[in-house]
Amino acid sequence: MKRKIYNKLLDWKNEWKGQSAILIDGARRVGKSFIVEEFARKEYKSYILIDFSKEDRQLKSLFEQHLGDLDTFFRMLGLITDVKLYPRESVIVFDEVQQYPPARAAIKHLVKDGRFDYIETGSLVSINRNVKNIVIPSEEERVDMHPMDFEEFLWAMGNEGLMDYIRDCFAQNRPMGDALHRKTMELFRQYMIVGGMPQAVEAYANEKDFDKVDHLKRNILKIYRSDISKYAAGQEQKVVRIFDAIPSQLQKHEKRFRIGTLGKGSRTRDYANAFFWLEESRVANVCYAATEPNVGLLLNRDNARMKMYMADTGLLIAMAFNEKDIHQGQLYKKLMFDKLEINKGMLVENIVAQMLRTAGNELYFYSNSSTESADRMEIDFLIRKPSVTSRHNISPIEVKSSTRYTLTSLEKCMRKYGSYLSTPYVLHSGDLTQKNGITFLPIYMASCL
Repeated sequence: MKRKIYNKLLDWKNEWKGQSAILIDGARRVGKSFIVEEFARKEYKSYILIDFSKEDRQLKSLFEQHLGDLDTFFRMLGLITDVKLYPRESVIVFDEVQQYPPARAAIKHLVKDGRFDYIETGSLVSINRNVKNIVIPSEEERVDMHPMDFEEFLWAMGNEGLMDYIRDCFAQNRPMGDALHRKTMELFRQYMIVGGMPQAVEAYANEKDFDKVDHLKRNILKIYRSDISKYAAGQEQKVVRIFDAIPSQLQKHEKRFRIGTLGKGSRTRDYANAFFWLEESRVANVCYAATEPNVGLLLNRDNARMKMYMADTGLLIAMAFNEKDIHQGQLYKKLMFDKLEINKGMLVENIVAQMLRTAGNELYFYSNSSTESADRMEIDFLIRKPSVTSRHNISPIEVKSSTRYTLTSLEKCMRKYGSYLSTPYVLHSGDLTQKNGITFLPIYMASCL
């Protein structure tokens, strides 16, 4: 399936011309290996893909015995893989490079040699863990890969042009129009339910079989649990407690993660490494509180207050509805047609966090529980404008899952912090409109922010 990261790989190939390797990191099952091999096959005369999760000892021994003589190294590599390499026309892919750290350490020497291009893939949490006794190569560009975004989902569904029109409407503050808005909301609801994991999207695009989609997503969750056991390094139980608590925490009206629910006497500092593990693994998106909604969001970050979202909303749904007596296909269909009485707020807020993160935004929220009414407010997200041109650089975002809502917190925020704020946004199920200094966006335009 078509992925945007393909163009990033193409830019790297054309810009660096072998002077740097590229490392694609991200959560398991987001499609790293597939897209890298597709790129290698289409953009080079030949390629060698070395999967370090299953390669035999003979190939690994090349890195131990022949790196000092690269002529012999490449000749032996070609013989073992039965692939002819062409200088400046071939690429060597180190798939799951975290499984064999000496290969990553060798990148420095291989890039300096300059004969071929090098692409690495791996899971970030295990990449950073398996660095003992190796030198991290500076000749390495790193790119994050996320689950499929809404536009990539639309491509998979055979719709090539809709997102271009959405972006155009957003740029011009123009409504989509009733008919197109309804169609887009239907597609967006499908995206939210299916999620962005490529296997699930492919199954839905080809067969429209929700039972199969759910089965694939649950297999991915099993893989994530297995990774926690393998890589969480003494934090396994704490990571599992946080991971399992994500749906119930998001179900609450105030979605801030409550450490106390994890066990009697639980404290934030005791779980700091576990939260970091989940964030680094790309399994979850962490949204930190800002003590003030100004341009220095990182400077004002409160690490003790956070919200924890699943990196993929489709996986969140699979986690949230895990009872054995529920027929998953029927549940998905009721979700699709909005016939299920659930708190949709957690799903809608999670998908917004996912879309904002995929678009390159760091996640922050603002919460003030002051006894003073004018100061008491809860803003779902804060994002910073790409360029700092004045004090007005922060956009507060409220997410509304129903058609009936109030904007008390947003209006308080505008009155109190107006000198800091750029455009205030409300993401809702309606079409684009503007009123009283607030821009109301359809939820699917979150990716434009």
